[in-house]
Amino acid sequence: MTTKRYLYLTVFISGMVTLAVEITASRLLGSVFGTSNLVWANVIGLILLFLAAGYFLGGRWSDRNPAPAAFYQLILWGAFFNALIPLAARPVLALAARAVQGIEAALALGSFAAVLVLFAAPVTLLGMVSPFAIRLAIQNSPPEKLGGISGRIYAIGTLGSLLGTFVPVIIIIPAIGTFGTFLFFSSLLFVVGLVGLAQQVGVRAARFAWMPVVVALLAVIAMAQPVRAAPPGQTILYETESPYNYIQVAEDSQGYRYLYLNEGQGVHSQWHPTQIAYGRTWDYFLAAPYFNSAPFTPQDVQAVAVVGLAAGTITRQYSAVYPGLAMDGIEIDPAIIEVGARYFGMNAQEQPSLNVHIGDGRYVINQLDRQYSLIALDAYRPPYIPWQLCTVEFFSEVRAKLADNGVVAINVGRTNTDRRLIDALAATLLQVFPTVHAMDVPYSFNTILVATLHTTQDDNLIVNASQLTPDTNPILLNTLALVASTIVPVTPSDLVFTDDKAPVENLVDSLVLNFLLSDDLNRLRGE
Repeated sequence: MTTKRYLYLTVFISGMVTLAVEITASRLLGSVFGTSNLVWANVIGLILLFLAAGYFLGGRWSDRNPAPAAFYQLILWGAFFNALIPLAARPVLALAARAVQGIEAALALGSFAAVLVLFAAPVTLLGMVSPFAIRLAIQNSPPEKLGGISGRIYAIGTLGSLLGTFVPVIIIIPAIGTFGTFLFFSSLLFVVGLVGLAQQVGVRAARFAWMPVVVALLAVIAMAQPVRAAPPGQTILYETESPYNYIQVAEDSQGYRYLYLNEGQGVHSQWHPTQIAYGRTWDYFLAAPYFNSAPFTPQDVQAVAVVGLAAGTITRQYSAVYPGLAMDGIEIDPAIIEVGARYFGMNAQEQPSLNVHIGDGRYVINQLDRQYSLIALDAYRPPYIPWQLCTVEFFSEVRAKLADNGVVAINVGRTNTDRRLIDALAATLLQVFPTVHAMDVPYSFNTILVATLHTTQDDNLIVNASQLTPDTNPILLNTLALVASTIVPVTPSDLVFTDDKAPVENLVDSLVLNFLLSDDLNRLRGE
């Protein structure tokens, strides 16, 4: 027999583990596939499907064999299969990471499906717990007690789920990572099941001792390699997992360092000990203020804010061109700030006038009381932009933070043939600003949109560049010369993003799908 108190404890722990698995599943997949709404929908949808199967099977099995020993064996097998998820997923995710880097769509999607299937057994077994526990709890109980017992079981399981929602995110994942979190909750569930089984007369709980031995051996093998290997020609200097991101720092043979996040598709920051400008997306933010009407000189740049600071490439360039310039950088992930200080020169020596703010970009920018010559928006999780940073209301808030000659610049994704996101963001910006300019960054899928407070012309940048004196910082001179040839016409669409309706991810998902089905993919591969 088993006591009801211990049965309730088991239900509580099972509920906690179920939600912990769901929360941690998104982190497991996010290291390769990102954490978009589409990924979340697949994770939640399939877990609900597996739970539904568990409820059904648990009810039928408990009617056929309403024995506590069977119940606790179910718990042990659920713990075992749950522990296998990250270990079995690791080689699959490593394969998927190579597929994502090589843009092998079929292989990447197949790997995604394979990882999700790994959740079928453990989540189904966890779903069987509640109906089985109810069946055990109502034995020898009068009919008038059945409703109260059932309600108590569901309430206890839900309270466990509530705890399982917050504990992994706030405590466990930051402390021991995604893989460690799976193993932690699996171990907790295993101990509860083992103790419960040991209470049963005539049952040898020790015969399940092989399970943690197998898990430990597989963990040593599976976790010997990183989830995502460094790109060809680069070496991983550092990797960690924060509450927000899977973070990697890699370095090539020429001393260039690169910051990769999550799926590793984009370089979020770059650094070299002697080189400041790289001719890439970050440089284009240097050019943004020069779309103002002439004459606009470096002395007119008074303060800069960067939303999506990452490891500080944009602010490092501004520090070099404008020594002592007041700069506010906003980054939601404190672990990235630490990486920036350690590996990317985002420190008092290289960027003495940078003030770093940790928090959500929209919230923090509204708390700052400075007026800016440039507000740069680079809060980018390829291929997605946070929707709350793309709306008319947000751009109205940004406009209120601009000086009289201020501009806002935003990094936007596209393909060679699909510019719908750019056109929609241009239309949204034009609800707040009179003029929007666009620069296509060569050899990339990025466009920088620049919105000005006053009516301006594309040619302003060229005129302002021509009027700079020879003693102007060469980084700025070279950047303006580079970007002048990349200005493209702006073609706003009819779609305008608002706080009430901003289908940014839907648009990006469609953009990505069209890209995978188009000749752009073959051209990118060089076929």
